[in-house]
Amino acid sequence: MSDLFALFLRAALVDNMPLTLFLGLCTFLALSRRVEAAVGLGLAVMFVLGVTVPLNHLIHAAVLAPGAWAWAGMPDLDLSYLALIAFIGTIAACVQLLEMVLDRWFPAIHASFGVFLPLLAVQCAILAGSLFMVERRYSLTESAVFGLGSGAGFALAVVMLAAIRARLAYADLPGGLRGLGIAFFITGLMSLGFSSFAQVVMP
Repeated sequence: MSDLFALFLRAALVDNMPLTLFLGLCTFLALSRRVEAAVGLGLAVMFVLGVTVPLNHLIHAAVLAPGAWAWAGMPDLDLSYLALIAFIGTIAACVQLLEMVLDRWFPAIHASFGVFLPLLAVQCAILAGSLFMVERRYSLTESAVFGLGSGAGFALAVVMLAAIRARLAYADLPGGLRGLGIAFFITGLMSLGFSSFAQVVMP
């Protein structure tokens, strides 16, 4: 249990997708203007990563990995070159399901996403979760924990950025720092802070 908790902390803090790996910055910056939109984005990313990483683990282990077809008399069949297409297809299906649920039951949150919700299907942070899972050879349980941890880290970062930007909305900033300028500046400072977790997280 402690190993899984350490993996969760590492995924959320040390390997934070937007702040230490710099993945998913497009939606991270675009939807961090308001806290409500940031919370919705964080929950959506956590859901998609939490579902697709273990699901893609099952697909990779049962269909794509070398030796997965040994039960059918084809032990040398290696379909791992199809991993990227299979992972993107799984992510796209999950995002489409999420979009339909939000549109039906949470129209305000759905409207706040705009064009960015369908773009979660090709967001690099979400795809990276599945690719890291394969590269690091996680088990199914580890994949689920890693997916949830990565999503939680993304949610934490985007809500923190949105809260800071909301407080600075009425600040007397220099002209060059208004808008995205201050967002990039804050993101850089947050990145330095999250990078320090590498020194204190459990091994």
